[in-house]
Amino acid sequence: MDYEKVLEYLQENLPFYQRKGPAAYKGNLDNTLTLDSLLGHPHKNFRTIHVAGTNGKGSVSHMMAAILQKAGFKTGLYTSPHLKDFRERIRVNGEKVPESFVTDFVRRFLEMNKTALLEPSFFELTVLMAFDYFAKEKVDIAVIEVGLGGRLDSTNIIQPELTVITNISLDHTALLGDTLGKIALEKAGIIKPSVPVIIGETHPQTSMIFEGKASENHAPILFADQELSAGYSMLSTDQKQLFNLKNKEGTLFENLKLDLLGKYQSKNICTLLCAVMELQKMGWKISEKDIRGGLENVTGLTGFSGRWQTIGANPRIICDTAHNEGGIREVVAQLNEIPYKKLHFIIGMVNDKDISGVLALLPKDAIYYFTKASIPRALAEHQLMQMATYFGLNGAAYENVPSALNEAKMYADRDDLIFVGGSTFVVAEALP
Repeated sequence: MDYEKVLEYLQENLPFYQRKGPAAYKGNLDNTLTLDSLLGHPHKNFRTIHVAGTNGKGSVSHMMAAILQKAGFKTGLYTSPHLKDFRERIRVNGEKVPESFVTDFVRRFLEMNKTALLEPSFFELTVLMAFDYFAKEKVDIAVIEVGLGGRLDSTNIIQPELTVITNISLDHTALLGDTLGKIALEKAGIIKPSVPVIIGETHPQTSMIFEGKASENHAPILFADQELSAGYSMLSTDQKQLFNLKNKEGTLFENLKLDLLGKYQSKNICTLLCAVMELQKMGWKISEKDIRGGLENVTGLTGFSGRWQTIGANPRIICDTAHNEGGIREVVAQLNEIPYKKLHFIIGMVNDKDISGVLALLPKDAIYYFTKASIPRALAEHQLMQMATYFGLNGAAYENVPSALNEAKMYADRDDLIFVGGSTFVVAEALP
């Protein structure tokens, strides 16, 4: 079985949430624990940092990995979903897992499974592939991003050095709950006994849940937005964001550069730095030089992409993977601050999201290009267009992302702005 056949097996033969949605979700850790046992408990061979949250967990995970790499630690990074290449999910010091390891791992699993007779999901098998790879590579530490929720997520078998929960917003409500409190309870499930936890944002509906879970586990807890503030950001001459980070005593980091350009990163950088300072207190050797060097080159060190990323000029084309109400609200706020003649908005969504909640936030004076990604969960472009008219959003439907993007490029003037978003999978198909 070659690499392409292995990918086909993973995506077509195993329940795959990104394609099938809630039907692929396993509501327990049974398969993960059995797989872990069959593989000799690889996750016990390296230290970890566990990162959950509705929005921002990918950014925080990549920023953390970049800083740890700069500090000289051999660093694993597990994230999901991937944009262009399956191997993006599993990295060591920014390098994607080799095709040969993916192929060998699946072969070993299929051989073991002749007697085990497991029926793992795509995500369950991928998590154990990452853990096995990190163990074989003898990483010093791995940053592990939660896939969905927390309590029953396959990543939740680890015993981390540090737990981070970025924020809570309404997303995956069919699985995690239809209120912020219920979602917070699921995400709080990654809080472990005596393991420090950093919460990114204070919220009246969720803070007490996190505090209660931390108290129950005797886990020290900090709310990053109560410890640090980033204020406003400016662009440096090399087109990176500049932040002045302050704590209660005064300025902590002056002119801190970050190569991730979304203004929402001002929240994520506070969460990230609060977590880094907690690691420093625990004895991890991370200098200010490591912090600055890592943040200045996150994309180069970890391969991060798809977050407020410019993919074209004249007209300027920006994409962002925000796909729920909380994320879209941040995107729209930043769009309102950018000078342009006309906004061309390419949007596609998956059918199990709060589509109306997102559409209600979008600017009414834009030209819309309604489309869909090439996955079964994608909402049909004509259906999305019909829903959008209720919110005063006007445009035309396109059967795929490339045709929508080509049409926008054809009609946009040099001074216009084209934005691509609504779904991670739409962005993936727009990226060069």
